Amino acid sequence: MREATIQKIIDVQNVENSDFLDVVKVLGWQVVVKRNQFNVGDLCVYIALDSLLPETQEFEFLRNDKFRIRTKKFRGCLSQGIVFPLSILPEQNWNEDDDVSEMLNIIHYEKPIPVEMRGLVRGNFPPYIHKTDENRIQNYPDVINEIRGKKVYSTVKCDGTSITISIKDGEFHICTRNNSLKIEGNENNIYIKTTLKYDLQNKLMNYGKNIALQGELCGEGIQKNRLCLKEHKIFMFNVWFIDEQRYGNYDELKQICTELNLDIVPIDETIDSFDFTIEQLLEKAKGIYEGTKNLREGIVIRPVDEIYSNVMRGRMSFKALNNDYLVKFE
Repeated sequence: MREATIQKIIDVQNVENSDFLDVVKVLGWQVVVKRNQFNVGDLCVYIALDSLLPETQEFEFLRNDKFRIRTKKFRGCLSQGIVFPLSILPEQNWNEDDDVSEMLNIIHYEKPIPVEMRGLVRGNFPPYIHKTDENRIQNYPDVINEIRGKKVYSTVKCDGTSITISIKDGEFHICTRNNSLKIEGNENNIYIKTTLKYDLQNKLMNYGKNIALQGELCGEGIQKNRLCLKEHKIFMFNVWFIDEQRYGNYDELKQICTELNLDIVPIDETIDSFDFTIEQLLEKAKGIYEGTKNLREGIVIRPVDEIYSNVMRGRMSFKALNNDYLVKFE
């Protein structure tokens, strides 16, 4: 995760109904700034959403936000992230896309973990499995051209917490986003209780392959339970074949979930030939969770057949978040 990078201002417009504000475009993001602070082509320091800035005099104006960068609206204009002139950095030859997070002592914000989800840690996340960390489409705007024309599917981004369950040569793991948890003596932990309820250890042992399943754990006590579930459920979104070191494609994910009697994340739609702009994807991300009045978090887009992205330098997979949700809850 890169919180602060050198980026180029690619557009500048006046904010409507304001004599003092402009809105600039950086990557796929728009950020509200003071009028005439930047011109098209200027390099700037772009600090991403969910970055946590140090409590210094330079950033004192962010104290009411507890120094966290959030989605905001100014005069009705959406602003996501914050930009500074290069003058906040030491003088040197800066290049577009340089990472300056460490230099500015900026880190990624991590939400506090509720007591019932903390549990007893067994060890680090298994090194032979990729952690779940979906990229926002605005960070990689050029991926739109790379995926154009491909058959894709979009899934609802369930508002919960990431869980990974794996088996490798008989060794079983239940993992949060960053750690493997102990099972014995940890039975009241939500991750453990739900995994045991699904009987996933036996299911994976009997499946006969070294495999990891990744999903979103949702229900009471997790992210305000915006899906209004009466029990804890896991909605699977990834299958990782450990020996082959690859993700399963859409059909493989569906097949394995069917065989193991597991829920897949809700499918929003399948699209035979992708042809959308970032703005259209952000509009598609809006909506509410089915059967509720709660704003949904957004959608995730993936090709039906796994593709390597040169733009993202990894798996072709990205999320588009619901800006109405971000303004209200983040």
